[in-house]
Amino acid sequence: MFEAIDHVQLAIPAGGEDEARRFWCVVLGFSELPKPDSLAKRGGAWFENGSVQVHVGVESSFAPAQKAHPAFRVHDLKNLAKLLSESGHPVRWDNEIPDVFRCHVDDPFGNRIELIQASQ
Repeated sequence: MFEAIDHVQLAIPAGGEDEARRFWCVVLGFSELPKPDSLAKRGGAWFENGSVQVHVGVESSFAPAQKAHPAFRVHDLKNLAKLLSESGHPVRWDNEIPDVFRCHVDDPFGNRIELIQASQ
């Protein structure tokens, strides 16, 4: 019945939009999508890279998601991890799942993100 995930939403603190833009657009290469006027007044931002969409929404009682997380398949995880580390976002490599090349990184607000090497 399900076809795909349309988007993932992550919480950010009030006023965190510019920092989210730097992380998602400048570091990770996403493009910002315009939000409908009815939703733009709430703050936050929407980003897209290929078929992947990430929405960040302002949460007044913000607490980072340190366990719950999105997991993205990426090409060339090694170079992406290097880029993230050089941009001040160190990765944590994880080999707990056999035959899965993956790591975790935190966004600027402490939300956990998993990155998995796409199969070749």
